[in-house]
Amino acid sequence: MTTVALRPRSARQLAGTATLLRFALRRDRLMIPVWIAVNAAMVLSMPGTLEGLYGTPAARAELIGQMRANSSLRAMVGPVFGDSLGALTAWRVGIYAGALAAVMSLLVVVRHTRDEEESGRQELVASGMVGRRASLTAALLAAAVANAVLALLVTAGLAGRGTAGALALGLGIAAVGMVFATTAAILAQLTESARLARGLTAAVLGAAFVLRAAGDSATDDGSSVLTWLSPLGWQENLRPYAAERWWVLALLAGAALLQGALAYALAGRRDIGMSFLPTRPGPASGRLGSAGALAWRLQRGGVLGWSIGFFVAGVVYGGMTEGAADLVGDNDNARRVFERMGGQSGLTDAFLASMAGMLGLVAALYAVASVLRLHFEETSGRAEPVLAAAVGRVRWAAGHLLIAFGGSALIMLLAGLGLAFGYGRQTGPVLAACLVQLPAVWVIGGVAVLLHGLLPRAAPAAWAVAGAVLLIGWIGPALDVPQAVLDVSPYGHLPKLPGGRMEWGPVGVLTALAVALVAAGLAGLRRRDLTT
Repeated sequence: MTTVALRPRSARQLAGTATLLRFALRRDRLMIPVWIAVNAAMVLSMPGTLEGLYGTPAARAELIGQMRANSSLRAMVGPVFGDSLGALTAWRVGIYAGALAAVMSLLVVVRHTRDEEESGRQELVASGMVGRRASLTAALLAAAVANAVLALLVTAGLAGRGTAGALALGLGIAAVGMVFATTAAILAQLTESARLARGLTAAVLGAAFVLRAAGDSATDDGSSVLTWLSPLGWQENLRPYAAERWWVLALLAGAALLQGALAYALAGRRDIGMSFLPTRPGPASGRLGSAGALAWRLQRGGVLGWSIGFFVAGVVYGGMTEGAADLVGDNDNARRVFERMGGQSGLTDAFLASMAGMLGLVAALYAVASVLRLHFEETSGRAEPVLAAAVGRVRWAAGHLLIAFGGSALIMLLAGLGLAFGYGRQTGPVLAACLVQLPAVWVIGGVAVLLHGLLPRAAPAAWAVAGAVLLIGWIGPALDVPQAVLDVSPYGHLPKLPGGRMEWGPVGVLTALAVALVAAGLAGLRRRDLTT
């Protein structure tokens, strides 16, 4: 009798899951495909690129020898376990593909759990025939669908180079995504803020990357204890195309299942909208006498996190400069890729310019996220009480835009300082190389403002724009795409510093374009109705 009584109860806990899953996939019909496309394109484009760079067994053997002797580069991309093009692909992009899958997964899970509760929509949904754990289940299933599609694309695209290796790489990437999906599910139960849940999950991902990097810098075979403390280290030790260790998948699956079980247990022990770590109830410290001060209070944590991350990334990339020059050596194809990314003023300057360009591309993601805070405040209903007071729409938006555009300048400045510190010289030219990226960053931010102001329902499409620009800048030079394609991105028109000649014309045009986009977006915001 006890068993019979439990079954209907467990079924009621999941009532409405299928409907919520369809709704989640419909809401993410743009975001998820963009993340999958960028990640899959990065992985599937790599074998052709590596074949052009290291097309002979001798060149690949030399690369492996250099990597075993270069601890700084091992910290960034991990050790090499085989000399086939498949093994080199897993070495070059496997960790980063796993990290991108993790970011995609945490965004999906938090959006459909804590975001919904924070906005009040979850309470309305729960008033219908919806089980207590249906929303969490639907969010995890949405992340599972996204990771499964990514794994399928990677496996199918690389199957020609070895089915077992392709399957191992695809499953490893998807498994890492699901580990961090369940991490986000736990933190969504513990915290009362979606922003904090995303930030803490991202911090866990960053810690996993640091542990793996520290372990890989110490050993050249992935055997360090620090490497085995990180899910990203488990992924690399799966060793696709290099005598696959299938049992490592059990570690990833076990971690995902244990974390998922903990998230389910926590979800059943709290009320909707509540958390196990509630925010501190006032009084708020400091002054909140203006819309700008409120915007700063809402976004200061994000600015701090991005600032620390960019400075650390700059230090790491700066420390890699000499090692990268040694790794490229006399490889003309590798040298040509760096020259397309960073200019033709010498390999060291080209590498520094390309790293500054990569940090600039990532800074566009910060700008979009910060601008779209406006969209979230509006759709969650929080903007209306602020605008009901003596605060105009432009003044309200200006506080968030100042943080978006000023914050991007701050993180690029810190990236330049870190890059110069890690390299140990050329402080002025390296700072200029980072700061010259700002007009392109501001153009992408301006596109987000324009979409929010004129087409608020399409505002999340700004992520697609940023993703497309990132894809062009990251993969385009390696694939030797035509210059006309590279010029579609605003980054393609920036001067290549250090080493290149400073050209103020393109910088001025891009800055003016960013100003025009922001002005048009604010004009649209003044004239339209608020989104509810």
